[in-house]
Amino acid sequence: MYTKGLHDLGDGCHAWLQPDGGWGWSNSGLVTGGGVSLTVDTLFDLALTREMLDGLRPVTDIHPVTTLVNTHSDGDHVFGNELVRDVEIVASEAAAALMTQEEVDALARLKKLPGPRGDFVRKVFGPFEFEGITATPPTRTFAGGTSLDVGGREVRLIQVGPAHTPGDTIVEVPDARLLYAGDVLFIGGTPIVWAGPVERWIAACDLMLDLPVDTVVPGHGPVGGKPDVARMREYLVFVQQEAGKVRTCASRRRWGGPATGRPRGGSRRARRAPPAGRGRPRRPWR
Repeated sequence: MYTKGLHDLGDGCHAWLQPDGGWGWSNSGLVTGGGVSLTVDTLFDLALTREMLDGLRPVTDIHPVTTLVNTHSDGDHVFGNELVRDVEIVASEAAAALMTQEEVDALARLKKLPGPRGDFVRKVFGPFEFEGITATPPTRTFAGGTSLDVGGREVRLIQVGPAHTPGDTIVEVPDARLLYAGDVLFIGGTPIVWAGPVERWIAACDLMLDLPVDTVVPGHGPVGGKPDVARMREYLVFVQQEAGKVRTCASRRRWGGPATGRPRGGSRRARRAPPAGRGRPRRPWR
C-alpha cells in the first residue's frame, strides 16, 4: 500500500503518487535545484493536475517550476500541461508528434460512444474529465538524449522509445542516484505495449539496470528500485517467449511444415535492416 500525494525522496527530489496506479492513475515528479525546479509529467485531466500543483506548492513556492519534462505522449502524463505556465516544456521528438489536440478530442469522443466499447471506456476512464483540455505541446524537443540544468544541477533525459510508446524518455538525476522512469516501468500493474517492439522495452530495462541509481519512480505504482525493474524485465521476457510460441504454432498450421516461417522448400527472404529507432536504446553518457 502507498498513499496519494507528495513524497519527499531526499536530495531535493519528490514524487506525486496516485494509488492504485491503474489506468490513468499516473505519477509525476519534482526535482529542485538552486532556487528553481523541474516537473516530470502532468496528470490526466485539469482537476487532478491542479490538485497536484497545489500539493507541490510547499516546495515550488521556494523553488518555482521553470521546466516541465514529459516522459511520453500518453494523456495521463501530458493532458495537464496547459496549467504549468511560463515554463519550457521538453519531450522527445517522437513524443511531441503525438501530443496533439486530435488526441485529446479523440479520447473525449470515446467516452460518448454507444454500446460495449463506450461502456468499457466510461468504466475505465469515468473519473477523468477530458472536455475543455487544450493540448500543450513541447517548446523544446530532442532525439536520443539531452542534459538539462536545473539551478546548477544536471538532469539527464534518455530516450528509450519506441517501447511503451514511440517516444519514451527516462529522467535521471545523477547526484541523487534517482530515476523517473515514466511508463517504461509499472510497479504492481500490468504494462501495456502501445508501440513496442517488446525487445526494445527489454533493452530499456537493461539500460535502467545499468544506470547508477538506487531509487526508481515508475509511471504507475509505488516508488521502487532496481529489483522492480528486474521483475518488469522478467515479465516482458515471458511475454516475448509466449508470443513466440503462438507464432510458431501459427506458422506450422499455415505452412504445414517446420516452424521456419516459410513453406517447405521455399526460399528464405533476405533479412531487412531494422527500422530506424528500433535498435537497442543507448545511454548518451558513458
